[in-house]
Amino acid sequence: MSHAVGIGCPKRRFRRYANNPPNHPVAANLLKQDFKATGIDERWSSDITFIWTRQGWLFLAVVMDLYSRRIVGWSMNRLISRHLVMDAMTMALGQRDKPAIHHSDRGSQYTSDDFRDLLLKHGIQCSMSGRGNCYDNAPVESFFSSLKRERIRRQTYRTRVEAKADMFDYIECFYNRKRRHSSLGYISPVEFENQTVGLN
Repeated sequence: MSHAVGIGCPKRRFRRYANNPPNHPVAANLLKQDFKATGIDERWSSDITFIWTRQGWLFLAVVMDLYSRRIVGWSMNRLISRHLVMDAMTMALGQRDKPAIHHSDRGSQYTSDDFRDLLLKHGIQCSMSGRGNCYDNAPVESFFSSLKRERIRRQTYRTRVEAKADMFDYIECFYNRKRRHSSLGYISPVEFENQTVGLN
């Protein structure tokens, strides 16, 4: 069965981010909705979503390689903070080559001094969406839409630990390795990378 990924902008039921502190600068939008990449680790994009459990919210930050749509880093925590996005980026940098550009929205986690210093340390150019425009980060929005439709809405998570295990299974075991994408010729992100650049 094929699973095509549509570019969507789902309605939010929860306001995730506080306004940017006045001393946190916002980067220019370098992508301008051009999500094409000619190779792996050229352009990464990140965002945060939320999962409800009977223990309360669990926040999930992901880093996507726009070339293959593979999720190359992720982090989960009951708190939404700069550490959440830094942990996801650190995971990605620990297993991939650094990208030329990292794109995100203007959330305070991504505009924080610590996150911007992390990008600067690795020589990564920062790009940010326009204010309130989810289409500026459409591939990651599409991933979250698929995640919620195909997994989260079908489950009732008793604990955050249970939700974390299911998110790992969806991302690493299903989405990256099995889920077929129309934009990739109806193969998975891992298979697309294997066929085009020979990665595992």
